[in-house]
Amino acid sequence: KNTKRVPSFRKLLRTSQIKLDNKLKNKQYKQKSAAKKYRKEQKKLREAVRDAISRKPFPLEECKKKQVAGKWEEKEEEDALPLDMMDEDDLKLMEDLAQKASFLTRDLSSNEPVHVKKRKHESVIEKYEKVPRRLQTEPEKELIHLLPIKDKTGIIPQAVEKPVLNVAHDEEEDTEDMEEAEDFNEEPLPILTPEEMAAQRRQKLQERKMLIAALASAILSEPDSNIKKLKELRAMLMEQDPNVAVIVRKLVMVSLMEIFKDIAPSYKIRPLTEAEKATKVKKETQKLREFEEGLVSQYKFYLENLEQTIKDWKQRKLKKSNVISLKAYKGLAEVAVKCLCELLVALPHFNFHNNIIVLIVPLMNDPSKMISELCVEAVKKLFKQDKLGYASLGVVKVISGLVRGRNYDVRPEVLKVFLHLRIKEVELQKDSEDIAPKKKFMTYKEKRKNLSRMQRKWKKAEEKLERELLEAEASESKQKKLKLHTETLNVVFVTYFRILKKAQKSPLLPAVLEGLAKFAHLINVEFFDDLLIVLHSLIASGDLSYRESLHCILSAFHILSGQGDVLNIDPMKFYTHLYKTLFSLHAGATNEDIGIVLQCLDVMFAKRRKQVSQQRALAFLKRLSILALHVLPNSSVGILATNRVFMQTFPKMDLLLDNESQGSGVYLPELEEPEHCNAQNTALWELHLLQRHYHPTVQKFASHLIAGAPTEGSGALPLDLSQRSATELFETYCMKGMTFNPPVASVTPRRKDTFSQMDSFVDEELNKQLQQHISETVAHKPLDFAKHLKESSLA
Repeated sequence: KNTKRVPSFRKLLRTSQIKLDNKLKNKQYKQKSAAKKYRKEQKKLREAVRDAISRKPFPLEECKKKQVAGKWEEKEEEDALPLDMMDEDDLKLMEDLAQKASFLTRDLSSNEPVHVKKRKHESVIEKYEKVPRRLQTEPEKELIHLLPIKDKTGIIPQAVEKPVLNVAHDEEEDTEDMEEAEDFNEEPLPILTPEEMAAQRRQKLQERKMLIAALASAILSEPDSNIKKLKELRAMLMEQDPNVAVIVRKLVMVSLMEIFKDIAPSYKIRPLTEAEKATKVKKETQKLREFEEGLVSQYKFYLENLEQTIKDWKQRKLKKSNVISLKAYKGLAEVAVKCLCELLVALPHFNFHNNIIVLIVPLMNDPSKMISELCVEAVKKLFKQDKLGYASLGVVKVISGLVRGRNYDVRPEVLKVFLHLRIKEVELQKDSEDIAPKKKFMTYKEKRKNLSRMQRKWKKAEEKLERELLEAEASESKQKKLKLHTETLNVVFVTYFRILKKAQKSPLLPAVLEGLAKFAHLINVEFFDDLLIVLHSLIASGDLSYRESLHCILSAFHILSGQGDVLNIDPMKFYTHLYKTLFSLHAGATNEDIGIVLQCLDVMFAKRRKQVSQQRALAFLKRLSILALHVLPNSSVGILATNRVFMQTFPKMDLLLDNESQGSGVYLPELEEPEHCNAQNTALWELHLLQRHYHPTVQKFASHLIAGAPTEGSGALPLDLSQRSATELFETYCMKGMTFNPPVASVTPRRKDTFSQMDSFVDEELNKQLQQHISETVAHKPLDFAKHLKESSLA
């Protein structure tokens, strides 16, 4: 009997299916070989017993008769030998040997040597005793030695007979079982039609669905009592029926994900110390501890199952059981990634969140577009909803390590997720918990003055409880948040600066420049000079696209508009570059870049109006008015809104509304230097063309600018246009959906005028007169009319 211990369920989960199958086959083979060997030994024993029984002792007279008969036969054989062919010497030798025939007549089975003489006085009884007797058919009984007993006489050994199994009976039963198994195997399985197979599959699937629903409902109704059913539900992730294995595993993955999202507490569960385990607690506390321990262990195993599913798909690893095909593994992996993304966003405070981050971040760079987008969107959601900053810091560190480990060969989308960090918003707008007044506790003097001794005792216990509750609510201070955000930004800037230094021709450069443009105002002042030199060298190299160069300009002016105000730096080269590249924009593919241009203009002029000269502002105003004629309506609206800011911010901009020249020189539109193009000697004649634009909003802005951009009066803009920034207007009137904004009013059918009524009246009168004429003609001359009809038909 096999007394080996059955492996636990946890060990079965850790062991692969291939290893389990091999173990089972080895065990069955050993059992079969042992049984076969045992049967062979018993068979040999039975044959030996039968041979011993069949042997009988021969009487002495019969032996003598046999010996005499043997001598006569030998003589006959000797007579039959061809002696003529033998030499005389050989014949004589044979005769001598025949007289001494001891080597032929002696018993070969005896151990005595040849030269030993036979005993002369050997009796008949001794010869009879040499004949073998009948053997005992009963097998020798085996003894089991027990512990000895000691008495006055000494030590008495103890033994018990070992029970003998009925081998023959067992062998017959084994042979019968084998014959029955062979007969059973010989019976053919019923062949099912495709309809019956589909119905059987639907039935199995329905049974599995009902089981999943029952287990999930029981767990959600009473999580404390039914936490062990999580193990039963998780065991269905190993579904072995090939007909329903894929669907059942997907359903169990999603069901477990929703269950964990629902029953997971809002705090992190820590392991108990040895001292806490040793102390006695209440039943409710012990029940809560068991629930938390079971929840954490099952959550861990569930995450391991999801990780193993993704690894099997990534390694194109097919299990030998062939329950699931290699093609179906992709679908399972996609569901596993979706579950991990949901848990990443829904449970950022719970256990193993860092493990989920380590799994999700490398998948952002996965070749599969669907999986990559899922992971990128999940990280973006996590950044947007993370107020404290712990989860964001963890993700940023893993992304930085991934970019460095892959030698900057990752997708740009991986770095673009940094743009969704809440650092800028938290710095500018305080969260509700920061605005809320903090709880004030009474001082010792106030307690001594206003409370009695017993009241002070109760107040002390109450304040202690309130402090513990505040800690449990995880209310973080502003200083702690700023510390986390500073650490996060340090990791982000280190990643950006590494790429600027070591991988300037990497496809990650646009994402880096875009990130610098957003977070440049938070960079330390010590890096400003070096960073501006790097940005200008990138623009001057000519290796950047137009969009990337715009991001460089935007980053430089974000730096100078923040803490860079204290630096004495003139960014004239950035103004010149933007001025000379404005005409590369048009109504085609570069129309989307106008949004970045509008942001650059806002930072370059509105926020630095004291550092901008009048000539530079006039040159940009004129060139932007020309550009408004060549772009889409949403871009024209944004550009005209920027011109409105120019005319309201800088004095003497109304010079361009007059056709008289100011000073010497002629306007040079081809010149790339805005300071020396003599823009004061031209006029904004483009506004008259824009007044006739097909878009009504463009018409309103053009009329408003011709009137001098007044804030009040008849030429003022409506509030919905005047209170919006240029970037907002650009996004509002965007035509990505191929729809006209504002929508075109439907054309109503035109009413009939008096002329059309007169025409219809005349037609009716003519028809009446014609009918009357035909009837009179038929009445007076019917034959002529019939003849006329016949001729007309022949014609």
